[in-house]
Amino acid sequence: MRVTPVSARSPRITRYAATVVLAAVAALVGVSAQPASATPPGIPSKATAQSQLNALTVATQGSTSGYSRDLFPHWITISGSCNTREQVLKRDGTSVVVDSACAATSGRWYSPYDGATWTAASDVDIDHVVPLAEAWRSGANSWTTSRRQSFANDLTRPQLIAVTDNVNQSKGDQDPSTWQPSLSSYRCTYSKMWITVKYNWGLTLQSSEKSALQSMLNTCSS
Repeated sequence: MRVTPVSARSPRITRYAATVVLAAVAALVGVSAQPASATPPGIPSKATAQSQLNALTVATQGSTSGYSRDLFPHWITISGSCNTREQVLKRDGTSVVVDSACAATSGRWYSPYDGATWTAASDVDIDHVVPLAEAWRSGANSWTTSRRQSFANDLTRPQLIAVTDNVNQSKGDQDPSTWQPSLSSYRCTYSKMWITVKYNWGLTLQSSEKSALQSMLNTCSS
């Protein structure tokens, strides 16, 4: 569920109790403003991202013909009973508690795309920063299934991030020319993540996508 302020109480509430409520509200607001304790690894500097963007091949976007998410096997076992999704939930969350099956039973997740904080793992999706269908249209259609699996479960680069579920769903398979995080302060980071993922995996990009990424990157201070 979303962390929200405590609602107003009955007029009969005592001054002391009201003070306690207000303190609780302030505490909750402070919690919701805090980012998670971890972020995706491998986010480059502005200078490195600029060099990578300059090196990317601009090409006409390919077709989604033949595409299926099943061609990108994801949420594979990473360690013990923990799969990729569960690993990211633990990495990106705060005070995450898991059961014997590695399912998160409690914790707090801050979504940098929209600034929301969640306390139920079911409200959180793991976003592929470069969507699987976008990768398919940008060159992954010629990859082996093994390579596509590695891409879909990439924990060494900033390709996976825990975000609000319906925000991830609204993003779908769009690139930055048509979708960017609503929290404008995160667009710099988002562009650097997108660029370095495409660069490291040898994917192409469209001219409109490159222009959008350049505009986002220009907002970065470092």
